[in-house]
Amino acid sequence: MNEWMNNPAMKNIDPEKLELIRIASERTSGKSGKDLVPVMLALITGANRQGIRFSPDEVTLIMEILKEGKSKEEQEQIDRTLKMTSSILKKHT
Repeated sequence: MNEWMNNPAMKNIDPEKLELIRIASERTSGKSGKDLVPVMLALITGANRQGIRFSPDEVTLIMEILKEGKSKEEQEQIDRTLKMTSSILKKHT
């Protein structure tokens, strides 16, 4: 799942954010779509405590990365997670 590091969109992301994304990637490896919710919430709230804010585009990119290699059903669950996470993110920004 580390192919995400080669994604051209990742080149413009702050190194602190990349480290948080890497940690989230490790924590979600092998998990189903529904199990991504607590990991994403922890990522966002942990980042917020450190004064790091993910833009909606960054959250979308992270979720796209997490969808790689998942079944269609899991990808749909991840999409639902993205909508929920985005609404939470808006409340924190």
